[in-house]
Amino acid sequence: MEGGIALTLSGRDAYKEELADLAAIHSGIICMEADLGGKNHPFQQRHPDRFVNVGIAELAGIDIAAGLAEAGYVPFFSTFASFAALRASESMKLAMGYMGKNVKVVAAYGGVSGGWFGTTHHALEDIAVVQSFQNIRIACPHGEEETRRVIREAAESEEPYYIRLSRNDVFESIPREEGGSCRDILVEGGRAGIHPRLCLLSVGEQATELCREIVRNDDSIVHAHLCYVDPVSLKDSIEQLSRLSDRLLVVEEHRATGSTASYLALLLPKHEVYSHHCGERWPIYGGTHAEVLSYLGFGLEPLQQQIREIAGGSDDLSRS
Repeated sequence: MEGGIALTLSGRDAYKEELADLAAIHSGIICMEADLGGKNHPFQQRHPDRFVNVGIAELAGIDIAAGLAEAGYVPFFSTFASFAALRASESMKLAMGYMGKNVKVVAAYGGVSGGWFGTTHHALEDIAVVQSFQNIRIACPHGEEETRRVIREAAESEEPYYIRLSRNDVFESIPREEGGSCRDILVEGGRAGIHPRLCLLSVGEQATELCREIVRNDDSIVHAHLCYVDPVSLKDSIEQLSRLSDRLLVVEEHRATGSTASYLALLLPKHEVYSHHCGERWPIYGGTHAEVLSYLGFGLEPLQQQIREIAGGSDDLSRS
């Protein structure tokens, strides 16, 4: 619980609630949706004069948001991650990357969390695309509490933001110190005084849940949760990450190409950097989020097998 709020919402719903709360004290915040907000949107109910549904017009939505930012407003624009980072990529590149307009893109349905919506609505390339546009902060929060903090940090910052969320899953965030920033790396697991044989780096909700499960059963492995994965944030984290272990395995619901792992490999040439990712296949079969991830080879059992191949250990991943 943070600030007396029961943590029972998905990241997507936490965003809507937190933005509506912030708008009550920040008159410049505007909420924009690309026909994705649903009925009874908290922001629309509480601040109807600052709620804009642009319809299925993501490219225009980013341009409109850039104009509002130029006028001194703080626009938050939400749509599917696949449409934000791919369909609207030119506008993101120019308005947010090149011109640095204070636009906050909140990209729900990241990865394959759309499940049954299918390949057109899946986003396994979005981080690669947005990382290539310099000057945009990229955040992949885990759970309601961290999502709320990221939204507050974005509202307070004058930098462009790309915030990647999932769909409806509810997770309990890893506790952070009161007043701490989501740019701080959260580290858990491992043995005091013992250099870990492997460090798992998690990006996003499903990846973080997998890594937390691993370190609960193996104290020879440490887990570092990364919320911000834009180039500047990753460069700022290098010194801390380099001390955690000589081997790093990045777990991320994304393609290998252009992933956080690929960028860290460039920044840490003396380390072994591996990736647990969603492979190279297209998720052509419909199913739940978990079923699509399983089809792509992303999950607990394949991650355990990969850890054994990289760092050894027994089948239960425990060491005495």
